[in-house]
Amino acid sequence: MFVTGTDTGVGKTRVAAGLCRAFASRGDRVAAMKPIASGCEVTAHGLRNADAIALREAMTVRAAYRDVNPFAFEPAIAPHLAAQDVGVTIDFAVLDEAYRKLAERSDVVIVEGAGGWLVPLDARRSFADLAAYWRLDVILVVGMRLGCLNHALLTAESVARSNLSLCGWVANSFAPGFARVEDHVGALRDRLAAPCLGVLPFAPDANADAVGAALRASLEVFPPTLLQAGIPLF
Repeated sequence: MFVTGTDTGVGKTRVAAGLCRAFASRGDRVAAMKPIASGCEVTAHGLRNADAIALREAMTVRAAYRDVNPFAFEPAIAPHLAAQDVGVTIDFAVLDEAYRKLAERSDVVIVEGAGGWLVPLDARRSFADLAAYWRLDVILVVGMRLGCLNHALLTAESVARSNLSLCGWVANSFAPGFARVEDHVGALRDRLAAPCLGVLPFAPDANADAVGAALRASLEVFPPTLLQAGIPLF
């Protein structure tokens, strides 16, 4: 499944890691992937991304970092710009090889995008194309802030146009003091056909197990899918 968000910094990693722990708690073998990440740190082992590290810690199968995060870029800018700056082409064949390795060992693979649904990967492809390439069901993380209703509804429309299933959404309170969260959640419940999998309160110290426990009861509302490989579209 593919975890996307209404914007950058809305809690995709929090939800993706929580889903890893939720599926693991019911006995599933779980892998996770951050295919392309910018905003990475230089380490003795190469570029490392905090989101990818969190996902790798939350998953239950063993995998090399390069399979969890095949493309890592240092600047915290849009991935296609970061790739251009260092002369790298984001190759779907490289991503597919890493995905296949994870899928072969797992019951569930949770793939986290970067930014929002249509963030570009190159001159013509976006994360939406990557989700379609692997035929993944989509989970939308809605960051609770002003404008989230419009962003969530537009994202849901775009997912449908990609002929993919929006199988659920999570309301995530990622900043303190946002007023009338329940009213916003209610508006989305009325307008989105997909079920709400959880409403996460502002809790910056909550770990993946705590988030997983909050999401665990909702997993039965949709069948987890693991498609071993997408049909090449490009």
